[in-house]
Amino acid sequence: MIEHHTIPCSKGSSVDRLVLLGFAPARLLHAFSFADVLNEDTGAGYQRRFNSQHSQDFRRYIRQAGASTIPLTLNLRPQEPGWRVDDVQDGTARLVIEASAGKIMAQVDCQHRLGHLGDLDIMLPFMCYVGLSLNEEMEVFSTINSKAKGLSTSLLDFHDAHLAGDLAKDRPELFAALHLNNDPESPWCRQLDLGGDSTSGMARRASLRTMQKAIKRFLSATRILKTRSPDAVAQIVMAFWKAVAEVLPEQWNAPRKHILNKGVGVYAMMDVAADLYTEADDKARLDKGYFVNKLADFAHEVDWTTNGRLKGLGGEGGVREATAYIRDIRKRPHHLKVVSNG
Repeated sequence: MIEHHTIPCSKGSSVDRLVLLGFAPARLLHAFSFADVLNEDTGAGYQRRFNSQHSQDFRRYIRQAGASTIPLTLNLRPQEPGWRVDDVQDGTARLVIEASAGKIMAQVDCQHRLGHLGDLDIMLPFMCYVGLSLNEEMEVFSTINSKAKGLSTSLLDFHDAHLAGDLAKDRPELFAALHLNNDPESPWCRQLDLGGDSTSGMARRASLRTMQKAIKRFLSATRILKTRSPDAVAQIVMAFWKAVAEVLPEQWNAPRKHILNKGVGVYAMMDVAADLYTEADDKARLDKGYFVNKLADFAHEVDWTTNGRLKGLGGEGGVREATAYIRDIRKRPHHLKVVSNG
């Protein structure tokens, strides 16, 4: 019975970080590594959700004659037992892994290459960091993948939030967007797609990147940060969206049929929020009630349906058109609706 696996390596540094360079069967690397996918429900992890098709494509490719790949990037987690690095001589070393060690290496940049190779003995090159902390590992992942095709920009924003020294000061729009997603009283609570896995995935309406960019428009239009703190701004933005959900419950609760809380709708509504903030006589007392009263005057007259006036709008031009349409509705004479009590 095999008690441990030994992989001969070269030992050196990648700039300032200790690394091992070596070659090992895909089956072995797969057995002792894992992808630390972001769990949006718990906040643990940091990587994109697994794309099985992407991984299957690589499996088909790597089995062809003449196939090759750049080294897989891994990290030996310092807190995980069952491994050691033995120095040999002349810059060489041995990575010794106990057979029962389990998942000791994080797949920093190779989850889709390794994902479906667990049954193959194909030899693959790897570069393995030794003992990076979780934050250091996340930083490496973000740097490698910041321009990668298919990597969620919302996931990169999530990384920024964790790595920022003072998020409220450095990225107030992201601070406010995460407040919307994390506060249990927010109608957006766990509704923003961060790029990871979540049990509420089917209920998510917009991405974190969409929301933080929309809030950035609000900050620019109002210049609110000149007089209010980022925390106060986050509370005002949440009060606005709570009002939206209260005034337009049908449209809010049926996102597949309405654009209210999707893409262009989110941008346009934050433009409207900027209008309402600017118009307020007492900006120190903006709350949900203020926004409910203002929205109730016109929001029902906007055609929010996916097949209506806002259908097909996209990009900056689409946002301008959507915002102009909503502003035009606001300017029209209000129609008094008589409610009968029977």
